[in-house]
Amino acid sequence: MTTIRPKDRDAVLQSLRSGVVPRIGQHLIQVGRVHELEALLKDIERVADGGSSFRIVIGEYGAGKTFFLNLVRAIALEKKLVTMHADLNPDRRLHASGGQARSLYAELAKNLSTRTKPDGGALAGVVEKFIGQARTEARASGRSSEDVIRAQLSQLTEMVSGYDFADVLAAYCRGFDEGNEKLKSDAIRWLRGEFATRTDARNALGVRTIIDDASVYDQLKLLARFVRLAGYAGLLVCLDELVNLYKLSNVQARNANYEQILRILNDALQGTAEGLGFALGGTPEFLLDTKRGLYSYSALESRLATNTFATDGLVDYSGPVIRLASLRQEDFYVLLDKIRSVYAYGDPSKYLIPDEAIPAFMQHCAERLGDAYFRTPRTTITAFIQLLAVLEQNPTTQWRELIGSLDVERDTGGLQDIVSDGDDELTSFRL
Repeated sequence: MTTIRPKDRDAVLQSLRSGVVPRIGQHLIQVGRVHELEALLKDIERVADGGSSFRIVIGEYGAGKTFFLNLVRAIALEKKLVTMHADLNPDRRLHASGGQARSLYAELAKNLSTRTKPDGGALAGVVEKFIGQARTEARASGRSSEDVIRAQLSQLTEMVSGYDFADVLAAYCRGFDEGNEKLKSDAIRWLRGEFATRTDARNALGVRTIIDDASVYDQLKLLARFVRLAGYAGLLVCLDELVNLYKLSNVQARNANYEQILRILNDALQGTAEGLGFALGGTPEFLLDTKRGLYSYSALESRLATNTFATDGLVDYSGPVIRLASLRQEDFYVLLDKIRSVYAYGDPSKYLIPDEAIPAFMQHCAERLGDAYFRTPRTTITAFIQLLAVLEQNPTTQWRELIGSLDVERDTGGLQDIVSDGDDELTSFRL
């Protein structure tokens, strides 16, 4: 392994130690999941070709769903796609009536990323790239920039809110030409879904609509078309922690969100969402539970059903559901070896533990957790980094003594947080 910069090394280790996915340096610790990545790479290529895609990535808590989605996002950026990502929580959902869906859109817009700005905040840059191209064409043709912009955006007017979208971009162009920073700022605020009332939007920009709970998905389809006009290959939307929909105790709220997933799925399968891809992350319970998971919604159950021929070791990566294969022990050994190398800045002479320490650590974890230590490796990885940290700061300590005293706990996830408000179809009772 080549020398690793301290910035990349610290970003990876600090993230893994706290149990979260590193934002940079994923390639330094990537192992396994080759076939799953190839399947998502085909989706990215389909989106770049003007098509659409929809995938639900299913894995246990701590199995690497978020890491996998971040890796897919990084690949999409390299393929010149624009990406958006957000985690769902009680205040951010796909469908709501109290502002939660608009809150999700605002988070997605804030995290909009491009290859040159991979950490989010790229929306203004995308708009300015589009306007810059329009201004170049306007100078060449002798027309005004606003006329060229409206001509290019004419294909968006057939879509929901397309006229207002074009008006907002035209307002940004006027602000660009006139040096009016307030107008430019208001236009970006509208595109980010930050206007709470139509009155405010009309006073600032002259448009009569805003991005609200009901129009979030339509706005994402508009953005997918727009980024292609701006010279990008397409738009990939990554949504993680969909188990928060599973945790919703209100039946109507859950089903409304599942209906929105069904709408997105139908558009993707029928190819009507041009240049738009979705990658969603969830747990097996979120998918398979017939009481409150996706399988509780019959239309989704039929579309997301497993290929009946993919049994006895046979696999099918072409369906809408990608089940993350468990890491094998060999993969987990390679992962720990890579973490050891990252800790040593890629220099084998600085390794804190010898090669035989890794199998000894794995054996200790296996005795404590069973096979969960490599199938859902989050807590095991955290313990390994803590082991290296103690050895680094206490050079006289023997690694064998530390491993023998190490306590590793099972990652239980968050399903114990589910509560009922009495509005579910079924309940339990005791005689």
